[in-house]
Amino acid sequence: MSERPAALLSLDNVGISFGGLRAVDRLSFQVGEGEIVGLIGPNGAGKTTVFNLITGVYRPGEGEIRWQSEAITGLPSYRIARHGIMRTFQTIRLFRGMSVLENVIAGQHLRTRQNWVAGLLSTPAQRREERALRQQAHAVLERLDLDGVAQEEATSLPYGLQRRVELARTLAAEPRLLILDEPAAGLNEQESAGLNDTILGIRDSGVTVLLVEHDMNVVMRVTDHIVVLNFGRKIAEGTPAMIRNDPQVIEAYLGVDDDDVGVASEENRP
Repeated sequence: MSERPAALLSLDNVGISFGGLRAVDRLSFQVGEGEIVGLIGPNGAGKTTVFNLITGVYRPGEGEIRWQSEAITGLPSYRIARHGIMRTFQTIRLFRGMSVLENVIAGQHLRTRQNWVAGLLSTPAQRREERALRQQAHAVLERLDLDGVAQEEATSLPYGLQRRVELARTLAAEPRLLILDEPAAGLNEQESAGLNDTILGIRDSGVTVLLVEHDMNVVMRVTDHIVVLNFGRKIAEGTPAMIRNDPQVIEAYLGVDDDDVGVASEENRP
């Protein structure tokens, strides 16, 4: 197996409990720069909780999260975002009453330098920055085949297009690490196939991707490395080929008995 690239994001023995529930239990894994890493597991495995720990929504009860050589454990979300760590959500969160273009421009707020006073006075510097942001937003929309609906109200679009708009808004912030929380949810087969190409294109543009997804066709086709959770614990880690045939993974997903794991593994061989 080829050596993985240097770690951009590292989790070391990270854990969190909610009351008596151990949601994430001493979890360790890395996301190498330039990789697409999948984080998978049955419902309730703790995947979204891990995303919330990484992005500062929750503070870990133990362990450390590092961005390259810098500890970011427990930092507020806005400071983590400034490192270039951006995410999407399971449910679409577009701004109502705003066009597709306006939604994407809103995603660039961390990159703006002019303050509200400059906006109020419409200074030359503020106008130059606004033009640049609009140009960059159009470039992202064109990249995702959304430029033709730039002036449409975002929330009036079909579901699959709304998903792409949300992705475009996140990409407009120029992330170094893009965290995707079930991007294929609600998509039809054709839209899921298009999503594969989109995710691979994002990686090829230089953005590292951490992906939670239940659609295993997407996961197996786009990821370089997979981490598997069950009840908050890591039960397997490796390449898609390794994970596909791992007995613990098969048991966690299918609920088979120990005696049946070998048979299930053979049936799932490529």
